Amino acid sequence: MGKRKKIILISLGIAMGIAIGLGVATKFDFSPRAQAVDVSLVNSQGNFESAVEKVASSIGKAVVSISTERTEKVGGPGVRRYYFGFPHQGEQYGPEDDFFRRFFDDFFSGMPEREYKQQGLGSGVIIDKEGYILTNEHVIGGADKITVTLPDGREFKAEVKGSDTRSDLAVIKINGRNFLSAKLGDSDGLKIGQWVVAIGNPFGFAMQNPEPTVTVGVVSALHRSLGRMMQKSRDRDYGDLIQTDAAINPGNSGGPLVNLNGEVIGINVAIFSTSGGYEGIGFAIPANSAKRIVSKLIEGKKIEYGWLGVTVQDLNDNLASYFGLTQKSGVLVASVLPDGPAKEAGINEGDIITKFSDQDTPNVRELLKVVGKAEAGLRAK
Repeated sequence: MGKRKKIILISLGIAMGIAIGLGVATKFDFSPRAQAVDVSLVNSQGNFESAVEKVASSIGKAVVSISTERTEKVGGPGVRRYYFGFPHQGEQYGPEDDFFRRFFDDFFSGMPEREYKQQGLGSGVIIDKEGYILTNEHVIGGADKITVTLPDGREFKAEVKGSDTRSDLAVIKINGRNFLSAKLGDSDGLKIGQWVVAIGNPFGFAMQNPEPTVTVGVVSALHRSLGRMMQKSRDRDYGDLIQTDAAINPGNSGGPLVNLNGEVIGINVAIFSTSGGYEGIGFAIPANSAKRIVSKLIEGKKIEYGWLGVTVQDLNDNLASYFGLTQKSGVLVASVLPDGPAKEAGINEGDIITKFSDQDTPNVRELLKVVGKAEAGLRAK
C-alpha cells in the first residue's frame, strides 16, 4: 500500500450491483386525508401545554398496541447442544466435558419435542385510513399471531404486509376502513433541543388499558449510531437514529415520536439502559427513512440496499499523515471484492473515498448511509 495510491472523489461511473429502489409511494399516498387526525396546533401563540395536549388527544387515536404470539420448540434430539452451557457441535471438548456431554446426551436425547407459546408486546401507528400500520420488524418478526388493539378497545387480527430486518421496520394491516391515521413528517428538518412527544404502550400487559401513554422530551442528538454491542441482531443497521430524552420503555417499540405540529418524525426503536428501564436515552428511526421504503413494504417487496463491494475503515491521525492529508476526512479502502461494482469502476486497495455521488463521505457511517440510499441502476458521479 504505497503512497502512489490515489485519493478518489468517486466521480467514477459505478454501476450498482445491488441497489435499493427508493421513491415515495405512487399508489399509496401518506399525506393527510379526510380521515387523518386533525392537528391544528397553537404553536404560534406559544402555548406549549395546549400543543402537547392536542398532539396527545389526536395522534394518540392513531397509535395502537400490538401483541404477538410465537410458538417455540424445545426438547428433541437437538436439545443436548444447548443445555448447561456445553460447547456447540463442532467445538473441541476436554476429557471432562466429553464425559458430561455423553451423560447429558443419553439423558436428554430421548425427551420428546415440546412447544410453548411466547408472547410479545409493542406499539404501532396507523399511517393510512385503510388500516396500514407502521411498526418495528422486531415487534412482529417470527410471530404466528398478531393482534392489534385500538385506543377505543377494539381488537383486530393483523397480517404482515412487508418487513425489513436491516431497517427494523415493518407494515402490518388490519381489515376495515376509515381508520384515523397519522402523517409521516419530514425528519430532515429536526433540530437538537426541539420538543417531541413519544406515544406508545409501555408495559401494556400490566397497564390493562388500551389507551397509549404519552411522554414529552426533546431531541437530544441526531444521526446517532448504535454499536454492535447494543444490537441483538448483526443484520440490523442502526446507523442514523434520533436520540431523545422522552421516556421510552419496553413496549414503546414501534410507536411514533411526534413533533408539536402533530407529524410523526420517528419510530421509537431502542433505549440505552443499565437497568432495563428508562434512563433518559431513547432512540427513534427517522420518518424519512421509513418513507423511502414504506410503499415497498406495503406491496410486499424485498428491500434492497446499495453495495460497492469493498471493505473500508475510518481514517485516523496516522493514516491521514501517511497519505499526506490535512484532515481525517474520508474512508480508506482496505480491500476490493472481485467482480463487484467497485472493482469494475477501478477502485483499488488503499484508495480513499471522500465523495460518493457528490455527497461528502467523511467516515464509514456516512459512506454506508449514502450508498445504501442509492437508487437501482445509479451511476455515481
